[in-house]
Amino acid sequence: MSGFVRRIAAALAFAALAAIVAHGRALGQTPAATSGPRLEILFSRDARQEPVTGMIYVAVSRDNQRTPIEQTDPTGVPLFSHYVDRLAPGAAAAIAGADRGHPLASLRDLPAGEYWMQPFVNVYTRFPRADGHTIWLHMDRWEGQNWKRSPGNLYGDPVKVAFDPSSSAPVRLVADKAIPPVQAPPDTDMVKHIRIQSQILTKWWGQPMYLGATVLLPKDYDTHPDVHYPVNYSQGHFSLEAPGGFGRSSDVDRFWMAAGTPRFLYVTLQHPSPYYDDSYGVNSENNGPYGDAIMQELIPAVETRFRAIRQPWARMLSGGSTGGWIALAHQIFYPDFYGATFASCPDAVDFNYHQIVDIYRDPNAYFIDRGWMTIERPNTRQPDGNIRSMMKDENRYELTLGDHSRSGGQWDIWEATYSPVGPDGYPMRLWDKQTGVIDRAVAERWKKYDLVDVLRTNWATLGPRVADKINVYVGDMDSYYLNDAVENLNEFLSKADNPKWTGEIVFQRRAPHCWGPRGPELLQKMTAHIAKHAPAGADLTSWKYQ
Repeated sequence: MSGFVRRIAAALAFAALAAIVAHGRALGQTPAATSGPRLEILFSRDARQEPVTGMIYVAVSRDNQRTPIEQTDPTGVPLFSHYVDRLAPGAAAAIAGADRGHPLASLRDLPAGEYWMQPFVNVYTRFPRADGHTIWLHMDRWEGQNWKRSPGNLYGDPVKVAFDPSSSAPVRLVADKAIPPVQAPPDTDMVKHIRIQSQILTKWWGQPMYLGATVLLPKDYDTHPDVHYPVNYSQGHFSLEAPGGFGRSSDVDRFWMAAGTPRFLYVTLQHPSPYYDDSYGVNSENNGPYGDAIMQELIPAVETRFRAIRQPWARMLSGGSTGGWIALAHQIFYPDFYGATFASCPDAVDFNYHQIVDIYRDPNAYFIDRGWMTIERPNTRQPDGNIRSMMKDENRYELTLGDHSRSGGQWDIWEATYSPVGPDGYPMRLWDKQTGVIDRAVAERWKKYDLVDVLRTNWATLGPRVADKINVYVGDMDSYYLNDAVENLNEFLSKADNPKWTGEIVFQRRAPHCWGPRGPELLQKMTAHIAKHAPAGADLTSWKYQ
């Protein structure tokens, strides 16, 4: 190549580089540093034609038996992230040493070697909320707020890369595929689906918002057109599958169709929020009026379409884990609407034990200062006590997935549900996500969702309405230490007076998460409760046909 040609080529290359930098600045991107390791991620116009605001990820693994993205979790393979604002198709954004990662804090910490790397783009939606705040979050696409499989998110195939942390040569990865829409399961003779646009939530969020329900009909529902049925409202994580394992377990199917089975409508609810796969079912400063929407829109839609006994004594609540908390919270916050709750392994019902953190007294969620040494708090355990993960790791993984409580993870949805709104429109942090230092002022604002505190504070008026309706079940070696808060609930209820509590709390020795009555045992408990507490003249026979 002649000197003249080389000069022309260099000038053109410089002009092209200047155009790319200017284009990136116009799109709100920060040019990457030119030194140190750097991963450049772009998405193709074939995958998406509009700009993206959201998070870009790169997952790194030593093998490709499962894709690197599928191998990420709080104790999984390295994941690195970077926030992008209006990133255009074909424009590159960089993950560099200053960006977050987990379990490696920085790309600089990744040793030299050959790895499989996979790019991913988590697309955010603009929410101009009715409270005056405009924020960006991931919109659920009826997948259950799971970024790894959310329709419209972008990804590329894993690529084998020779990586050197001392090299400043960028590794370029392309997300050229979009996740397709969810194919909802069809209705069958026994299983029906409802999906409605919530006017209450749509108005509050400034975007179309949807609620749903999956209903398992009792045997011979269509051949008994005059019969109305009690309802088991089963709370829990997002699922479009049939309630109770019907159609997936021969034992469940046999029980549901057996001659002696009590005939219930078995209903699971879908109320994913922009923060999580379910909203926790209550009104919230950050999550919005999900309690109102469920009570005023979703449950009436279920009970209008299907022949439910629309009386409190015939509405039962159940659920486990997240669903266990919702099942107990709904009984407490809507005491006259439901007849009883049978909650298994509920999330923390007393924030003196938010898992094993006392949010009111502990200075730090991750570490206990013993003067000469610091002890880490665990997050999960096996029934024999062996530790599976630490508190800091799940929280820092969530922070890598998204700041401002935007990870779609467990700790972040608690903040989105219980915390006040911050000046920026996002949830105020209960604790610093990196260090674990607790904000006591925020902790005090959580008290209206501290179910033991709500019961204790309001027992004179609330007790007469729930004293015979609360039943809770948990393993005494719950994997997430949730039994400790239930111990506090049990202590309060056992001593409560005027009125006395007449339900049951059962601790199963050495049982992990999520122990509690299921199937026949659960429905028999509900049927017995209805028989004992239904008002005089209530129909207790027509729905017990063989």
